[in-house]
Amino acid sequence: MYNILFVCYGNICRSPMAEMIFKDLIYKNNKRYMFTCASRATSMEELGNNMYPKAINKLIEKNINIESHIAKQIKKEDYNSYDYIIVFEERNKQDVLRITNGDPENKIHLIMEFTDTPKNIDDPWYTNDFETCFNEINKGCIGLYEELLKRGVNNDN
Repeated sequence: MYNILFVCYGNICRSPMAEMIFKDLIYKNNKRYMFTCASRATSMEELGNNMYPKAINKLIEKNINIESHIAKQIKKEDYNSYDYIIVFEERNKQDVLRITNGDPENKIHLIMEFTDTPKNIDDPWYTNDFETCFNEINKGCIGLYEELLKRGVNNDN
């Protein structure tokens, strides 16, 4: 089983969108036995808050099932609990590296590394472009899913 943690700045837009998109993908493809996933923030600004309403609306518009969500912050111990820590921009990566004291097992990746267009995904809180954000996260989630399917289930995970 692969344990995946999606991490963005506030855990109210990108990372919970990715969590919901990825869960929807594995549920629709009957692969729940292969994956678990969650999401976290690098900051404390939004802790305890629900997903941002515009993010929720975009997921609903795209027919993605939404689960209850409360923003939480990543902790150093999370590094050992997850096989992949997926971030959305270089700033998130640097923050996660600071919180986890490095990445000796190469677990931290930008989500778009799993696509043919590796790049940062802009924070829609600032850009207000939830359509582009959704499309990029969806593409990254599909790429991650396909990459991990190729690797198969690792019973050591």
